[in-house]
Amino acid sequence: MNVIVAVDRNWAIGRDGDQLVYISEDLKHFKALTLNHTVILGRKTLTTFPGGRPLKGRRNLILSRNPSFAPEGAEVFSDLETLLAAAPEDAFVIGGASVYAALLDFCDTAYVTKIGGRFPEADCFFPDLDARPEWQIAEEGPELEESGLKFRYVTYKRA
Repeated sequence: MNVIVAVDRNWAIGRDGDQLVYISEDLKHFKALTLNHTVILGRKTLTTFPGGRPLKGRRNLILSRNPSFAPEGAEVFSDLETLLAAAPEDAFVIGGASVYAALLDFCDTAYVTKIGGRFPEADCFFPDLDARPEWQIAEEGPELEESGLKFRYVTYKRA
C-alpha cells in the first residue's frame, strides 16, 4: 500500500481536526495520484472533505469504531484486519493520524509533500520518516512555491 501526506518541517500534519494549510497545487497532485484508486481514511478525515462526502472517482474505505457510521458512497470497517482484507495493494492511506499510525507498517511507498515552514500550533503529527532507517528517499522534486509557501514532493520507499 501507499501513504500520502503533507507535513511541515516538524512532521506536523494538522491542527484542530484539519490540515495545516491547503495548497492548491498539492491538492491537484493528491488527486492525480489517488484518482481511480482506493483511499483509506478515518471518520474524522472524511468530515474535512467538502460536504463530508467521500472522494469522487475513488473507492473510499473508512476505518471507524462507530458502528452506526455509514456514509453513502463509502465502505466502513470497524477493525483493521477486515479493512486490510478488502484493501487492494495499490490503495492510498490518506489520514488522519490514527489511521496513518495503524497502517504505516503495511505501506511500502510514501508520497510526502514537505512544507517549508513550521506550524507551532499543530497538534497532530506523522512519523518522521527521515529518522526511520527502513524508509529511504527514492525521489525528491524541486522546491515549489504557492502564495509564499515553499514545498516539495518527496517519495520514500521502504528499504
